[in-house]
Amino acid sequence: MDIRHFKYFIAVADAGSITLAANRLGMEQPPLSQQLRKLEENLGVSLFIRQTRGVALTEAGRMLLPQARLLLELREQFIENAKSLAEGKKGHLRIGLAGSVPLLPAIPYAIRQFSSMAPDVILSLEESNTPALCNALVNYKIDIAVIRPPVIQAELIDVIPLFNEPTLIALPHGHRFSHYEKIHLKDMANDPLIIFPRELGPGLYDSIVAAYQHAGVTPPLGQQAPQVAGTIPLVAAGLGVSVVPRSLQQLHAGGVTYHEIAEPAPYANLAIGVRKKQNRPLVQHFSKLLKDICTNYTL
Repeated sequence: MDIRHFKYFIAVADAGSITLAANRLGMEQPPLSQQLRKLEENLGVSLFIRQTRGVALTEAGRMLLPQARLLLELREQFIENAKSLAEGKKGHLRIGLAGSVPLLPAIPYAIRQFSSMAPDVILSLEESNTPALCNALVNYKIDIAVIRPPVIQAELIDVIPLFNEPTLIALPHGHRFSHYEKIHLKDMANDPLIIFPRELGPGLYDSIVAAYQHAGVTPPLGQQAPQVAGTIPLVAAGLGVSVVPRSLQQLHAGGVTYHEIAEPAPYANLAIGVRKKQNRPLVQHFSKLLKDICTNYTL
């Protein structure tokens, strides 16, 4: 059954005349009469009583008219929703964020901007470590992630670089270098290094270790933190020092001071992770917005 039949039915019912409805529809009267008869034959019921002047709805016609209107409204909604989905303006977007990433001003700003531009999109945020987020990506549990490369599943995930975040060294209050603005890692040779397990963030972990090696020192490893941000409370407790992304300085834990690191200094690389051949407009839309904002982001 052609959806146009319902449109014709409604037009004639509203006009009370086949001739007047045909004029409003921009068609001739005979084809419209023919289409109405075809609709009635398909339904097996008469919709109109033909009168000398115009037509009147039968009892069946009066009962079916509201449903015909609903069918046309649903059709319009279907088309509108499909268009919005195609344009990345509607749907559900699940975003993964690596540890400490939400503390970067550019990331929540991008999420707010996207939410403002696409208010009909439902956003879900999940914070975890990079390996866990990559597993969630390839298993279709999230749609896009802001991660710290590298990724293990490189054959399944496209990595789009965003920027390299500088790191700072966090010292306990009263440390002998706590009044220094910039510190060289070689001066930290005897201070226990508080760091997170490598499997939680291999990229940042290796960058920190490499920077110490370039400085010519191998620090003693202190207590291991359960996550990147978890190093700060341990430093505040006086258990050692830690190298953290600059964004973590927003965590003003009592008893911790943050200092720039003299070169060679490690960097906390940030990137977008999406499944390969990911062509969902919603994902592409958010990815482009995030990339544009981070391009102009001043560290």
